[in-house]
Parts: sequence; structure tokens; C-alpha cells
Amino acid sequence: MKIALVHDYLTQKGGAERVFELLCKRFPEADIFTSLYDPKATIDLGERIVNTTFLQKIPGAAKYFRMMAPLYFPAFRALNLQEYDLIISSSTSFAKAVQKKPNARHICFCHNVTRFLWDTQTYLREYGDYRYFAPLIEKIFDMMRKVDLKYAQEPDLYIANSSVVARRIKEIYGKKAIVINYPIDTSKFSFSQNKDEYYLASARMISYKRLDIIVEAFNWLGWQLLISGDGPEKERLQSKALDNVKFLGHVSDTKRTQLFSKAKSVIIAALEDYGLVPVEANASGTPVVAYGAGGVLDTQIPGKTGVFFKRQTPESLQGALLESREISWNYDSIRNHAVKNFSEQAFFNKVEQVIEQSCSTQKSFT
Repeated sequence: MKIALVHDYLTQKGGAERVFELLCKRFPEADIFTSLYDPKATIDLGERIVNTTFLQKIPGAAKYFRMMAPLYFPAFRALNLQEYDLIISSSTSFAKAVQKKPNARHICFCHNVTRFLWDTQTYLREYGDYRYFAPLIEKIFDMMRKVDLKYAQEPDLYIANSSVVARRIKEIYGKKAIVINYPIDTSKFSFSQNKDEYYLASARMISYKRLDIIVEAFNWLGWQLLISGDGPEKERLQSKALDNVKFLGHVSDTKRTQLFSKAKSVIIAALEDYGLVPVEANASGTPVVAYGAGGVLDTQIPGKTGVFFKRQTPESLQGALLESREISWNYDSIRNHAVKNFSEQAFFNKVEQVIEQSCSTQKSFT
């Protein structure tokens, strides 16, 4: 069976690219396709050949890849994948548009629906320079939404990283998605039965992470809170924090691992589509206290691996923290939960089962 692996663009290194890297390692004989490729800015693909589109020939396209938005769909439609029996796309936007031969199978790892088209106001808010061109952009986006809906019908099967994303795929694209939670490298996290008296928040200091809620809650409780990470909100948060809250800034991977393993709990106040931090905490044998919406509903067991708070308020978080204080946590059980459900091996056991079933179904109709 000849396999093609397709990703939107390889110009950065985020969660979607990390999943694609895992797919590339799992299928070493597969051919790799993407619209734009900057080997210095993205995942390490070693000596693998990366096939690109006509966009690669445009000067500066890899650096200003977001500006290429109207050209991605025609670029992916122009790719010739007629010799492949299985196409595995990794997409938050465009790669799902590739064409296949009639008896081939296309499985899409959809990290999200095309966010800048379907959540445009958030997109414009995050990229402030774009708001000045909003009227023109909205006209272009309106046309692109129609194209996005059309090409969203191309994949034979969608795999989503969480129930939240699966619902969006169903609501917007009208396609059912199988949920397979994305993995972490559990070997990179150390386990400790002995917890120190501090709590930990590990996040970029941007507004939607809601670190302000966490700081205010710990100001009131007086318990020790360590915060790792940097970002534009840091100065504002520091100005509000009392002496029991310590800002660590960026920490090394080794230090971060130590912090996770010794923390009493890891605190998450953001609404995440999926979120790896709660799983990383569990892999360290550490429970989480998290806002009970979004991806944590897929990864956490209340009272066993974590505690939820219902509202994004300091008062609601305080209640969950006090509740967590009364639980006799089984740290071994928390670690085992992460290894069993969110290791790379567990991930690919599920993925390969889905691929086998999907390809078998296709053969039965050809």
C-alpha cells in the first residue's frame, strides 16, 4: 500500500506539526507533501524528501505564510496524488483539499476547523494588523468559506483530537469524526510520590490562559503558587500578585519536569480544545485542578486524576482547590492513567486500528 502524508504547511513548530512528526516516524516509507517548507523553522524530518506546491517558488512565502491564505486551496488541488492508496492529511485548514484516485482512502487528522474562516473575529483580534483591512478580508473569507465547506467533503474519515473539535467538525462540515486524543512522550516526565507544598501553573502568559484567575485565587488563599512561562501578560500579572506567588519565567525542560513531578497540583484555568498540560501533569503522577470544559473532559477523571471548577472565576477555583486538598490522591494511579491512555503507543494502537478498519471498508466496496 502506497501512503502519502500531507500537512498544511511546515513553516513552524506547534502541536499540529508535532503530531505530523509522529506520523512521519510511524510511516517511514510514506511520501511527504506540504504547501510550504522551511526546514529551519519546523520539525526535524531528517533526510526525508518533502514535496511542496507552487507556493514554494514565491519569494518570502514561507516567512509570510499567513498572507498566502487564498492560494492554499488551489495549491493543494494541484498536487498529483493519484498513485497513492492511502492519504493521511494533518490539517487545521487546507491539506484536507487534496484529490485522490477513486479507490484510495483519505483519512484526515483534523486539529480544528479552519479557524480564521469560522472564528474570524478571534482571528482578527489576535493578529491586530489585519483589523484595518477587515472589510476586504471578510469578502475574501466569505468566498473561502464556501470553498472550505466543499473541500471538507473530500476526506473519507476524520480523526479529531478531542470531543470539542469533533463537534465543530460535525456542526460546520457535517462530517462525523472519531476522537483519538493526541499523545505525549511519557518517558520525558519523571514520577514522584513525594509532593512539595507548592502549586504550579505552566502556560504562556496571554489573556485566554486566564492566569489572572489563578493569581487572584492564590492571593486570597495564601498558598504557594509557582508560575512558569512568559508572555505579554506577565507584567500585569506580577503587579497583582502577592508574595506567595512566584514567577519563574521560561524554564528548561529538565526544570519543568521537576516542577511537574513535585507539585501538589497543576492548575489550568483556560478553555482549551484539547490541552497537553493536564496530561503532562498526570504523567508526572500529579493531579490537576482545571476549568471543567473543553479538552479536560476527555482526559481527566474527576476525583481520580483531577478536580474541576465550573466557572472561570477566582471563587470557583478556590472551591476546587479546597476540594482537592481533602482528596487522598493515588499518585501511581494518576501516572498509570496517563501512560495507558496518552502514550505514543496507545495513540498508534488506536490509529492503526482505525486505518485498518477504514481501508477494509473501502476494499469491500471496490
